[in-house]
Amino acid sequence: MITLTRPNIELKNKALDFKQEFLDNDEKIINGSELLDQMDDYDKWLKSVTENTSLETVNPNWVVTDTFFAIDEKGEIVGIIDFRHTLNDFLKDFGNSGYSVRPSERRKGYATEMLRQVIEVAKECGLSEIHLSVERTNEPSIKTIKKNGGIYERSFEFENEMADVYVIILTEK
Repeated sequence: MITLTRPNIELKNKALDFKQEFLDNDEKIINGSELLDQMDDYDKWLKSVTENTSLETVNPNWVVTDTFFAIDEKGEIVGIIDFRHTLNDFLKDFGNSGYSVRPSERRKGYATEMLRQVIEVAKECGLSEIHLSVERTNEPSIKTIKKNGGIYERSFEFENEMADVYVIILTEK
């Protein structure tokens, strides 16, 4: 159904179109995009995303992160997801992964499949569990997390909004 593909220069126009669809729908934040929503220059964003995949080149303010576009069978970008290998003090509330599905492709199971595939990446990296956060009002994302085995862990407040953290256990104890 979808393939997770690292961002590359060949996907530039499709990535810009993907970003524009969010803006056209008055959505200013693209979760899991490693700031694609805030960058004006795709080439600079691509350089940053690529550097953040390695301990030797990761931005000192970040953690090692893999970012993937979700590509459908027609070769179109339907979503984006990131996987943070570790959590620093800031990320302890936000978790190991964030993701977004483009507005025109929602409610088709893409987010669930994207997260399922990233769980496999996390297992390959040796993690025993991953944590994900979600605003309480985001029912579709809560369902996505639960479909992938997410179990409620705790709550926190961010910018006057309550959010919940879920844990997905990757290995048997």
